[in-house]
Amino acid sequence: MIVWRDVFLGLIALAALAIAVVQIAVIVAAAAAAKRVGRLADQFEREVKPLFGHLNAIARDAARAAQLASAQVERADKLFADLSVRVDETLNLVQASVIAPAREGRALLSAFRAAFRAVRDLRHARSRQARGEEEDALFI
Repeated sequence: MIVWRDVFLGLIALAALAIAVVQIAVIVAAAAAAKRVGRLADQFEREVKPLFGHLNAIARDAARAAQLASAQVERADKLFADLSVRVDETLNLVQASVIAPAREGRALLSAFRAAFRAVRDLRHARSRQARGEEEDALFI
């Protein structure tokens, strides 16, 4: 039985050696994989870094364009506000310059009408008075 014990002990030692070899192989493979992942990360960083630089430049340009557009919109708003005020002032001025003479002309027309009515009324009054005297003379 001593032989079997030596055989089993040898098998256990061989199994422990195999496990140690496999563990060393796994550690070496993991180290190689880690090194490869590190190289890939460095390569990715080198390739993506200019892309982020371009994205930052694009974002700066877009922000500047938005700022310029905002300034242009504010200028246009101010221009239209000034234009509106000036048009309003011009219309008020035109209205004042047209309505004032129109009112004066209307007042003159009213004065002429009143004068013509007064003259007409005087004529009617005289003609009635003359008719009344003629009828009195004819009355017996």
